[in-house]
Amino acid sequence: MAEFIPVKSEADWFWLGLCGLFLIVYILVNEIDRWLPVTIPLELGITGLFSIFAFNNYMLIFPGWQVSFMLGWYPRKYFRWFASAYYVIIGIGLWRANLAQPGIFQSSFGEISGLIFPIASPMLAYTFSRSVIHQRQLRQTNRRLQVVIQRGERERIARDLHDTLGQSFSMITLKTELAKKLLVKAPERVAQELDDIAQTSRDDLQLVRAIVNDLHQQSLSEMLLSQGKNLAEADVMLITSGENEATEWPTKVQSQFSAVMTEAITNVIRHAQAHQVEITFDQSPTTYSVTIQDDGKSKNYVRAGSNGISGMRSHMHEADGTFSIDHNRQGTLVSLTLPKEVRS
Repeated sequence: MAEFIPVKSEADWFWLGLCGLFLIVYILVNEIDRWLPVTIPLELGITGLFSIFAFNNYMLIFPGWQVSFMLGWYPRKYFRWFASAYYVIIGIGLWRANLAQPGIFQSSFGEISGLIFPIASPMLAYTFSRSVIHQRQLRQTNRRLQVVIQRGERERIARDLHDTLGQSFSMITLKTELAKKLLVKAPERVAQELDDIAQTSRDDLQLVRAIVNDLHQQSLSEMLLSQGKNLAEADVMLITSGENEATEWPTKVQSQFSAVMTEAITNVIRHAQAHQVEITFDQSPTTYSVTIQDDGKSKNYVRAGSNGISGMRSHMHEADGTFSIDHNRQGTLVSLTLPKEVRS
């Protein structure tokens, strides 16, 4: 931009105006995702004018890094489209520069070396972005696996409880009932005690079975591990917030959310045409909440052979929770809440 200052002609004013427009567009690309289909081509077009007509390839470095890094979170086809346009612009700029100054690249090493960074920028930025994403996904997967492993240990304990204490309580019940029949002395003093023992043992047996049943319910980590794989196969990016804290929620709460979230994510994969899903876990003093935001376009969430929206709403209402689905500028937002005291 310094080459146009001080201003000496209308052309200088034109290029300075483009610099100002570029700055505005550059900020918009960072700040407003829904405008990206317009702002990314506009930013590339502005910097392309500098490359082709002002012979300034350094302006291209800005979208080369910024846009390429952002597109690492999107399906690869978007980066391929961007990179193709980017390198076409560089090619046209080099062709025009050679026409204006024949042999410039043969006689000037500085001109050639100055092209290395503009040419390499998109590939370097995209590779770095994908590496960051893969590392993040790997950490999330490892955390989910750790939780699943911990649940495996809990299930082993549950089996031991059922095999040992369950049998023991059953035996106590049988022996108590037999003793009640055999005892004939002072029945008015013994029968009530035996009844209490029998009832207590039955209650304890039911308690053990309830614990085992709770431990076998699907956790959020297990659901995210499974659905994350399905989303990856559909080329949809999964982003979560508050996941670590949510893994400490009560088992019954996690199971309730997991069932509905599985249906919601399946709908995203089949209908939304999305490339990113963001799941946010949160809680207040009285409720647990989950939001599922996609950036898709579909408004049809009823799948053949499933209850769809009505099934998800019914499932949440049965647990005294809430369910809502809204279409916003980003895509579709599914909101779920459960009270801190979840009904069985």
